[in-house]
Amino acid sequence: MPDFRHGQHAPNDPHGPFDDRAGYDETFLGPAVPLALPARAAVQTVTLPYTHFTVVFRPDRRLAASTAVCIEGAQLLEDVPRDDAWAYDPRLPREQQSGEDIYRDNHFDRGHLVRRLDPVWGAAGVADAANADTFHFTNAAPQMDVFNQGKELWQGLENYLLENAAQFDRKLVVLTGPVLHDSDPPYRGIQVPLRFWKVVAFMQDGALAATAYVLDQSPDLSRDADRAFAGAKAGDPPPLGPFRTYQVPVSDVAEITELEFGPLPDVDLMPPARSPEDRWRRLESYEDIQMMD
Repeated sequence: MPDFRHGQHAPNDPHGPFDDRAGYDETFLGPAVPLALPARAAVQTVTLPYTHFTVVFRPDRRLAASTAVCIEGAQLLEDVPRDDAWAYDPRLPREQQSGEDIYRDNHFDRGHLVRRLDPVWGAAGVADAANADTFHFTNAAPQMDVFNQGKELWQGLENYLLENAAQFDRKLVVLTGPVLHDSDPPYRGIQVPLRFWKVVAFMQDGALAATAYVLDQSPDLSRDADRAFAGAKAGDPPPLGPFRTYQVPVSDVAEITELEFGPLPDVDLMPPARSPEDRWRRLESYEDIQMMD
């Protein structure tokens, strides 16, 4: 797995140089929480460190396999302006990245994987660099631009966990990525992920703990996916459905992504499911999140 911790940069790149990017710190919480890496050695990835986060990138899919960010809740800066200046990462060939051509003239958003505000903490200059670093295409994946309750829940998970759990020390590690399946629908030279995952790790009562979530944008489940995709016009984006957010076992995220999550499946705070249909718990509000071991 190539490592670009001391990567090259383009002379005119507004986000470079990159040789000072330390990336994600796996000992940020104390106990080690490693990057989520492919379980199969045949899956090739490139490790791209940024400010307070790292992207594990899959050139074959032109998307990230996983990301990992350190969040220091006590030092977060909320007034850093957003400029939406998306850029290619010069450490990778442009043709390996999903750039502006994927998002032009359609209903796709450039969905941040590492949420823009999560690494924006510390001294002003460091926070500014982190903010800019999140606007690389390596940290984006296509998501439908519809905004509904499921997407709102997804976008606010970190805030909820930081602000509403007094037993946390206001530090989080968040691992995030798309679920990359061979059956994902093709569009403009990539395959569009239908689901996204998030695994959150933190210290609770002196011990490592974790919870996991899945965001689903697959087609309307009132009709089967084959019929939904068959009805799409050539060249159009796949007919995706509304966002649905679930709390799920960490072990299920490991299974559907074929990624390794180190100690996190063993410290999952989601209670064991009483029946198969309860294993994925759909979230209608943050109060639905289960945090009992």
